[in-house]
Amino acid sequence: MNFLRAFRRIRHMLVKEFLQTLRDPRTRFVLFAPPVIQMMVFGYAATLEVKHVQFAVLDHDNTQESREFISRLSASRYFDLRLRAQRKEELRQGIDRGDFLLGVEIDSGFAQDLRGPRGAQVQVIVDSTNSNTALVGLGYVTQIGQAFAQTYQQDRIRRTNPKLLGVIPHVELIERPWFNEGFDSRWYFVPGVIGNLMLVMVMNLTAFAVVREREIGTLEQIMVTPIRRWEFILGKTLPFFLIGLFDAGLISLVGTFWFGVPFRGSVAVLVGSTMIFLLSSLGVGLFISTISANQQQAMVSAFFFIMPATTLSGFGTPISSMPPFFQKLTYLDPLRYFMIVLRSVYLKGVGFDVLWPQIAAMAAFAFVLLSISILRFHKSLE
Repeated sequence: MNFLRAFRRIRHMLVKEFLQTLRDPRTRFVLFAPPVIQMMVFGYAATLEVKHVQFAVLDHDNTQESREFISRLSASRYFDLRLRAQRKEELRQGIDRGDFLLGVEIDSGFAQDLRGPRGAQVQVIVDSTNSNTALVGLGYVTQIGQAFAQTYQQDRIRRTNPKLLGVIPHVELIERPWFNEGFDSRWYFVPGVIGNLMLVMVMNLTAFAVVREREIGTLEQIMVTPIRRWEFILGKTLPFFLIGLFDAGLISLVGTFWFGVPFRGSVAVLVGSTMIFLLSSLGVGLFISTISANQQQAMVSAFFFIMPATTLSGFGTPISSMPPFFQKLTYLDPLRYFMIVLRSVYLKGVGFDVLWPQIAAMAAFAFVLLSISILRFHKSLE
């Protein structure tokens, strides 16, 4: 009998929360449209690839070899020739204004040095304000330069001494990329976006909803009813858990069918791990609601948690590149484990036998966060 009464009270709470959340068309739009829109934005905008880098060239040599080298650069999908400078000052001024990222200067005697034993040198001036883009751009220039020099030397030997080609030692690199054969960075980012969106949405929904009840005074009115505190907490958070689960499925479908990110793993593993991660996000949101007196404080507290959690999760920056202290700090971030699960299930197709440490860690975080948050929530109601 007591169980049936509790079930009816929780059911009434669920109906109330769903009606309050979904009755406004604008609220419905905010709940379901922004995750899809953000998935589209991140899917197209978030990338590690550097393409169509603007560059300028100053050719003092003006030989067939120097023009061939410039043609190799401009024909690459990584570079777009912006300017053929006549003076070195034009390179400096263009980089200062941000007209192009790279300035390539070819000294006179380039063709002659290319035929010599020491080889030729090319000066590359780079705007390293964005160090990542500058390093990647320099890497592309180096690869193209090495390929040009190798092709040139082979052509020269083929003309002068063809027999020598058969005895020159060389190493051929045979690439066998696994899991992401085309090196498409979108395949890496899109699964990570799912984790970020779930954290932000569920945590904010929980924190703001409870704080709103306290701010407008309806929390005290609810607590004088026969409903118990655990029933109130369950009825208040369960709708956001279900909404988060629905949105997770929605944006996962967008990632798979719109962006073409392959799904190679188990749906059961993905759903189960998502549910566990959502519970930890609910715990964080409930905790924020206990330390916030109004919605402004909840917003600031949520922002204070979201930014470090996203940074330490390995979403955009490899954890191995972080300082040792912050690498250890990432183990306190539930999103870190969910990122590993998402990318492993999507791209590698691994199952629970491989991912159980990450799933167990998320379950432990969910239990601890929910326990602390519920205890604090009980105390804040007294």
